[in-house]
Amino acid sequence: MAAALDLTGDGGVIKTIVRSAKPDAEAPSDALPLVDVRYEGILAETGAVFDSTHEDNTIFSFEIGSGSVIKAWDIALRTMKVGEVAKITCMPEYAYGSAGSPPDIPPNATLIFEVELVTCKPRKGSSVSAVTEERARLAELKKQRELAAATKEEEKKKREEAKAAAAARIQAKMDAKKGKGKGKAK
Repeated sequence: MAAALDLTGDGGVIKTIVRSAKPDAEAPSDALPLVDVRYEGILAETGAVFDSTHEDNTIFSFEIGSGSVIKAWDIALRTMKVGEVAKITCMPEYAYGSAGSPPDIPPNATLIFEVELVTCKPRKGSSVSAVTEERARLAELKKQRELAAATKEEEKKKREEAKAAAAARIQAKMDAKKGKGKGKAK
């Protein structure tokens, strides 16, 4: 298991990666704020499971940053990629605190969630094609930057070769003049 990451700096939300995502996996963003997750919630004090999507094989969907889930989830899910599974330990102030917790969760409970990020999607009303077009535009810009860098590198190489050839010609002329000078002295 990976090292524990303190996402809040105060120990309020600790994330440990259980299964890494593929390097090129998507991550939630402003363009892809809707996420689907599978999870299991455990009371840290007793180890009792208080909520799970695994029992009925469901998906839980929400929008990151909308305030529809506990603070810890908004913080932790922003750091995840599709396919990643993480254990998220939430101190009460980042979970339900002393008020508003579901009936089966005691007040001021520390919670542990094992969360799998299944998908992230654009907001309703945003088209998937708009997001796809933006990705294609960014990919094209990256390709253009790489081409420009390669062209610049090629031009630099040609300049260096031209400099070396010019230096060799000058050296050859100097060597030829030295040779003529020695021949006249004889």
